[in-house]
Amino acid sequence: MTHAIPPRALVLLVILTLLWGTNWPLFPLAVREVSVWTFRAVAVFVAGAALLIVARARGQSLAIPRRHWRTIGTATFFYLVIWNIASTYSALLIPSGQSAVLGFTMPLWSALISWAVLGQRLNGRLVLAVMLGGASVALLMSRSFGAYAQAPLGLVLGLGAGLGWAVGTLILQRGRVVDVPATVLTGWQLLITAVPITIGALVLGDHQWFMPSWSSIAVIGYIALVPMCIGNLCWFSIVGILPANVAGLASILVPVVAMISGALLHGEPLGPVQWLAMVCCVGALSLVMLKPAPPAAPTRDDAR
Repeated sequence: MTHAIPPRALVLLVILTLLWGTNWPLFPLAVREVSVWTFRAVAVFVAGAALLIVARARGQSLAIPRRHWRTIGTATFFYLVIWNIASTYSALLIPSGQSAVLGFTMPLWSALISWAVLGQRLNGRLVLAVMLGGASVALLMSRSFGAYAQAPLGLVLGLGAGLGWAVGTLILQRGRVVDVPATVLTGWQLLITAVPITIGALVLGDHQWFMPSWSSIAVIGYIALVPMCIGNLCWFSIVGILPANVAGLASILVPVVAMISGALLHGEPLGPVQWLAMVCCVGALSLVMLKPAPPAAPTRDDAR
């Protein structure tokens, strides 16, 4: 068996899974004293500014060719803006862990859109990977159908977050913004996202002006600089290496890591259903990331 993806992309996927997966259990700690809107606004601004400062310190130009701005703006709206707003409201209406699972239906949306709209062929291995990914999501959702019945808008918004992520990723990939460093691209996208979310925080936030405790500041700062800053940098680097449907399926382990982290940090349930979902995730990843070794060349004995 050989890797079907470059080793660099594999390393980035491992880092991304760990950073994003361990990020979700920290959200309740980040919003203990501030509104979700304020938390999101501060985090995306700090992450974007930090990435551009790093890019500048490395001697990279912060300028983006004018021909790319339409693609970047549209992709940012669908991925980062819709993702942050839809997933935020979804997490308010239904359990946040289940909201995370719904948001990470992105790989399924990406594969389906690539096939139905973009005409990309889905081979048997990828179809089976999508089916296993869908099974893992259904298993993770199975214990919360009652919550969805009470708050259907939360279900719709959670799925909408995943759909927006998939559409934004496909737009960015087809726009071929390959001449812009990932650090610069990610930084600008996060700063663009900060504008509507900051407006939302000013209009829809709690309107309480005070200095949070140092523990809240530390959690928000960590989320901004590590999962959001480094995590999004890894994601956009992966998108530049892999097809969107493969990159999306590779991210499906994130909610699995989130479940394990939630169990360790908050004592959330981790039983047979969750473990079976993890097996499905591993199977989907194996089908996407590994391919059979090429058949051996015939030998003289075979020719006889």
